[in-house]
Amino acid sequence: MTFCAYLLPERAAIWWAHECLGHLADLLDETDRELLALVRDWVGEPDSPRHQVAVSAATRTPPTTPAGWIALAAGWRDNGSAATIAPGLHAFPAAHAVNAGILAGLARVALTDRLSVLTAFVEMGLEMAESEAQHQSADAY
Repeated sequence: MTFCAYLLPERAAIWWAHECLGHLADLLDETDRELLALVRDWVGEPDSPRHQVAVSAATRTPPTTPAGWIALAAGWRDNGSAATIAPGLHAFPAAHAVNAGILAGLARVALTDRLSVLTAFVEMGLEMAESEAQHQSADAY
């Protein structure tokens, strides 16, 4: 999980986390689902002032849920300013929060299903990394 979080470019890592947690939607509360929608909108238009304001507001709350971590990752990626995040938190690479968010979601999965879900998440991350590499390679030409 950590490898994929740091392997992917930050925006792609945040999208990967969004997709992972989206597969666990039935294990998330309404607030987490709202945060995932906010992250989805931000990934689609990261330069939109409206989305930046929403993500910035979300980062002022301590991350205590899986999607809270993902919103924090978007905020760290967006501005990296410790002044805009919850008191007592310091900005880290977005991958740090991506990793925490996915692992927090994974902890909600039944033990009997956890390995298969973990495997699916890692495979999705590796597929995204391959796709990103191909995209960057095509852009280089």
